[in-house]
Amino acid sequence: MLNEDLTHELETVPDFDRFAGVDEVVGELARLAERHPSVAVLRRIGTSRLGEPLLCLTVGDGPAQGVVVGMPHPNEPIGGLTAMHLARRMCEDPALRRSVGYTWHIVGCIDPDGTRLNEAWFTGEFTPCRYGRHFYRPAGDEQVEWTFPLAYKDAYFDRVLPETLAWMRLIDDVRPTFMTSLHNSERGGVFYYVSRPEPALHPALKALPLRYGLPLHLGEPEHPSVRRLDDAIFLALNARALYDYLESIGQKFDGQIAGASSTEYASRHGTFVTIVELPYWRDDAAGDHSPAGVPYARVVRDTAADLAELAGVLRCTLDAVLGEVVSNSPFLRASRFFVPLVADVAESERIRSREPGNDREATVAEVRSSRDLVHTYRLRYTGMLLRALEAEIGIGNGTPTIRARHRTLEEIYTAWAAAATADTTPEPIPLRDLVAIQYGTILAGARHAKT
Repeated sequence: MLNEDLTHELETVPDFDRFAGVDEVVGELARLAERHPSVAVLRRIGTSRLGEPLLCLTVGDGPAQGVVVGMPHPNEPIGGLTAMHLARRMCEDPALRRSVGYTWHIVGCIDPDGTRLNEAWFTGEFTPCRYGRHFYRPAGDEQVEWTFPLAYKDAYFDRVLPETLAWMRLIDDVRPTFMTSLHNSERGGVFYYVSRPEPALHPALKALPLRYGLPLHLGEPEHPSVRRLDDAIFLALNARALYDYLESIGQKFDGQIAGASSTEYASRHGTFVTIVELPYWRDDAAGDHSPAGVPYARVVRDTAADLAELAGVLRCTLDAVLGEVVSNSPFLRASRFFVPLVADVAESERIRSREPGNDREATVAEVRSSRDLVHTYRLRYTGMLLRALEAEIGIGNGTPTIRARHRTLEEIYTAWAAAATADTTPEPIPLRDLVAIQYGTILAGARHAKT
């Protein structure tokens, strides 16, 4: 269900042998502005918390306005490559600019401070274990994507980050017809978020990954509050829907996320948002609807138990060292946020396992996505807490307790990494394919938004 023009345009995506770091992404946008001054201009829209300029490349003069934001979560760098390719194509091909009919506002990296803390795994061997060991994802109130203003019931958030403020001003200045933030997941199949139901767009979105031999994600959504619109297509994550779901099961919204998302903020302008979530590693089981031979309730219950175990390990380590740490590193702040969050997710899963109808048989995709969630959380958050302990040791605060806890946690990480590898044999997906799917999603979503 891909039209000929889009199929042809996908062939322009080159091969990549690594992810692009912050300097490479920003440098490429600056070079394009220098080479194409008649159609492109680079401007500063804000400043990061550590003082780095936040830059936006505006290309073209089409009547519709498109906003594209890369690296909204700093452990998601596929979008840096996609932003560079989109910018190059729009600068270099006037026929493409005219046919798409947009003025593009491209932010290559909205969180340079956080992204730099992930760059150790952008090159070299790419495995889930190495990724987790060098992983960083900010605490909730430091995530650019989730620190937009929120006022809903008794939830109120206005501690907007400088990077988020820059994004807000961009949205309000251009009132975009279409917007996307360039996210990606880690394992499983490809799936999408849209800001409103648009069934006419679904066939093209579902055809894009299939063109590259990647399965659609047919397993569990990222959160039970998310509404499924079609296979692998969901209504965008929403702070209000999350609040209502947590309230319905007796949990508090506070601490789950900080504020609203960019999608929620852009809705004031009627902006249509399409986001594609892309895995790093291929897993054909993610699209397998066949029965797995186990009750679905048991799958959810086992996930809850594994996540509760993880939360316990992390909490025990944190409690042991908090009285001795002297820094306030981003790794420590993030760990202090995610440890209770993992415990909350475990409890949510335990409650959900007892819901009516969960005595049915689970599908292979549901089992795989549940196991992937456990492996991902183990490697992510154990690896990040290890980095927090190493930061203390690195500044000379290697107390006996901190060093002992680091050794023990390293052993646990090694065991969990081995379990993850034994469960699935990770095969990195060619970066060209991932960029092409993200690029195709931008073009398909933007064209649909104008109809």
